[in-house]
Amino acid sequence: MATEVKRLIRVRVDKGASFKRDGYGKKRQLSDSWRKPRGQHNKQREQKKAKGALPKPGFGSPIAVRGMHPSGFFEALISSIKELEGLDPKTHAVRISATVGDRKRVALQDAAIAAGLKVLNARTVKPKAKKAPAKPEAKDEGKQKKEEKKPSKSKAPAPAKKEAAKAKPAPKTEEKKAPAKKPAAKPKADAEEKKAPARKAVAKPKTEKTAEAKPAAKKSTKSGVKKNE
Repeated sequence: MATEVKRLIRVRVDKGASFKRDGYGKKRQLSDSWRKPRGQHNKQREQKKAKGALPKPGFGSPIAVRGMHPSGFFEALISSIKELEGLDPKTHAVRISATVGDRKRVALQDAAIAAGLKVLNARTVKPKAKKAPAKPEAKDEGKQKKEEKKPSKSKAPAPAKKEAAKAKPAPKTEEKKAPAKKPAAKPKADAEEKKAPARKAVAKPKTEKTAEAKPAAKKSTKSGVKKNE
């Protein structure tokens, strides 16, 4: 920056004045932002002492440094790489718009620096993409370790239980079903067969007795005459 420009900037600072609205210290709702006094009896409008100065052409900065950044460059607000075209690195400085995101800001900032332009609001953007995959990887490793441990424990006892369960119920079902049905049918048939001949044997001697009893009644006497006749 040339020495003349530095001097003019210093003059601009010395000539500068802070213009505050009338009555900003009397009411809380009033800010110190400048408002032109328009009241008929307003003392600031009448330029009374101790009421504050009014903006006038005499307070203006030198024409050579008017609107210039304190660094000695004229600002240029940009939001894309195309807007960098036509800017002179000797007289212009770049300010990146706040609407630009971090991803595009890095590319825009690098392009401005490569062109030799000064970035007034340069920022170091921390890469967030590297941290995001680091967490899921740690979780995946933990899951893999758990999966590796679980099958080793589950596989060993599972077959033992299944074999024991299969081995126990098989002999019980065979032992119960086979003797329960067959011996129950045999004793009934044998009992019926034994009872049938017993009745016939009892019936035969009765008939014989009756047959023997009837001829006994027809016995004859010594004289040869039948009593029944």
